[in-house]
Amino acid sequence: MPLPKDPNDIRLGVAGMVEENGHPFSWSAIINGFNPDEMAKTAYPMIFNYLSAQNRADFRIPGVRVTHAWCDKYEHAQQLSRASLIPNVVERPEEMIGKVDAVLIPTDKGWEHVNRARAFVEADVPVFIDKPLVDREEDLLTFVRWQSQGRMIMSTSMMRYCPEFLECRARLCELGQLRLIILGMAKSWERYGIHALEGVYNFLQPSGWQWIVNSGSAQANMVHIHHASGADVFIPTVEDMLGGFGRLTLYGTVGSLTAHITDATRFVAFKRQLIDFVHYLRTGESPVPFEHVVELMKLVIAGIRSREGGCRTVFLSEIRGS
Repeated sequence: MPLPKDPNDIRLGVAGMVEENGHPFSWSAIINGFNPDEMAKTAYPMIFNYLSAQNRADFRIPGVRVTHAWCDKYEHAQQLSRASLIPNVVERPEEMIGKVDAVLIPTDKGWEHVNRARAFVEADVPVFIDKPLVDREEDLLTFVRWQSQGRMIMSTSMMRYCPEFLECRARLCELGQLRLIILGMAKSWERYGIHALEGVYNFLQPSGWQWIVNSGSAQANMVHIHHASGADVFIPTVEDMLGGFGRLTLYGTVGSLTAHITDATRFVAFKRQLIDFVHYLRTGESPVPFEHVVELMKLVIAGIRSREGGCRTVFLSEIRGS
């Protein structure tokens, strides 16, 4: 696997930007710092607000820089460069190959990720890909093949690193036997369902997720998942349900816990996510086993398949990917 030549001087490129997703700005700012005047001009006031609330000492990851940027629209890359202090803007993503040690692909449309990642993966450039990695079985098989060939590929959601959820994990013994998890999510299952899936995934044992039923619609997905432990998970993902975004409830045989993500903790979760990728680059050891990523992608795909199949029960064993 192609580890950086100098693990204390890791150069990252940012490749891509889609509508309603400001991760290129937030991820780059967390690593590089940011220009407040330029960040205030972007279309992402929430990002500007939570970045501005942070102590300046909290920014940057030692030995890591975002040095190159490419966006689908050149003017967006120029704005990103100014706001997140990225010195180089390129006109084609492939221009970064040979100039960076790894690439961040901060886009959340799973059906695009094979094409967005292909040039880097085939050039043996490690990639971190925003959630979800995929939303189609054939694309999952492509990433599984690349990873089996030794390519460095990582994909996670910031919900995995949410401090409030990690605190609940530390208190699971208070619940007795876990019976039900509910985690609300806004926007679409295709793009945001993975946030909720990663938010609940580590409360239960991996490789135990059995079947899924999506009894909702494209605008209001009502997703029920069953785990081999006997626990059930309910993830309502409703387009405009911003009031339910990231609100978690855990019910057990003797107790319950609740938590929800706030703007104040997004910075912490994103930074932990990026630190995990840097650890991967420096050691070659992924903090998130790829088989867990595959299982999560099967859940994303199964949720779509259930809804489109008239709300039928879809077993994860139906979906290829291992």
